Amino acid sequence: MGYLTGVLYGVLAFYLGGWYLGKWTGNFSLLLFILSVVTLAYWLAERFHFAPRRLVAARALEEQDTARRAQLAAQGISKIDTDLEPARERLLMQPWWLDWTAGLFPVILAVFLLRSFLFEPFKIPSGSMIPTLLVGDLILVNKYHYGVRLPVINKKIIPNNNPKRGDVMVFRFPRDPSIDYIKRVVGLPGDEVSFRNQKLSINGQEVPLEAMPAPGFYDEDSLRYFPEFKEKLGDVEHRILVNPQAQRPFGADGAYTFPFRENCRYSAEGVSCRVPEGHYFMMGDNRDNSEDSRYWGFVPDENIVGRAFFVWMNFGNPKRIGSFH
Repeated sequence: MGYLTGVLYGVLAFYLGGWYLGKWTGNFSLLLFILSVVTLAYWLAERFHFAPRRLVAARALEEQDTARRAQLAAQGISKIDTDLEPARERLLMQPWWLDWTAGLFPVILAVFLLRSFLFEPFKIPSGSMIPTLLVGDLILVNKYHYGVRLPVINKKIIPNNNPKRGDVMVFRFPRDPSIDYIKRVVGLPGDEVSFRNQKLSINGQEVPLEAMPAPGFYDEDSLRYFPEFKEKLGDVEHRILVNPQAQRPFGADGAYTFPFRENCRYSAEGVSCRVPEGHYFMMGDNRDNSEDSRYWGFVPDENIVGRAFFVWMNFGNPKRIGSFH
């Protein structure tokens, strides 16, 4: 069993190493599930086989010592220097391969349940949500806000709140579900969403923007200021970046392909889409630097991971810690 455990740890190290180096894409939820099952098997084996067997061996040692002392006492020898306790402790001690498997099961199970059903940490990898979220922000995502879902397969089993306009949501990228994206909910099922000439309209009503005081948002990476505006989606007020001098061109009407593509109309000025049932239209707050539903389409309900709500750490800027809209 020690050899088998060593092989399993070697496979785990190889998998994690390749994942870290970018050789393949990992699925942390699936990995935690597998580790929970494997360590559970070791825990059960320890509880019902290995621990009782060690206890039997320790009792047999005690019985042998008692019998030996009785024989020596019958011969008139009452003083015996042998200390049984070290040998007994060695017999009862868990071997390393059980300590590093069965011993870790409660911890791994707790992390798996916490991450699957309550809160999951994420790291912001890009600037698409600036100024709300910055690169390097470590955020928490509420996994049950939009309903309880089974881990790994992400199937909803208990409904809860529906996504609202203005929510910051983490979801599985429709083109590659192994990748998690974070954007803001702009369009709900049935909405007509239009983004033309850098102006957002929902159901024919232009979303008003309020310009923030000059000089705007200062980006520490590019060492530049960008025009910053206050936008209100539903009940949520948040800040966005819109740079009139950096408007991204849209392709011809047939330049984009995705499910329900027929719901969208493209032109040089922008795009208009009717959001299908069970889907959502997502956009980044950094409107000129965000790959979102304008380019790759709608997010189906089954791809939802959870609602982002809190920055728990940014090692480059601890002042970032706190809730956000």
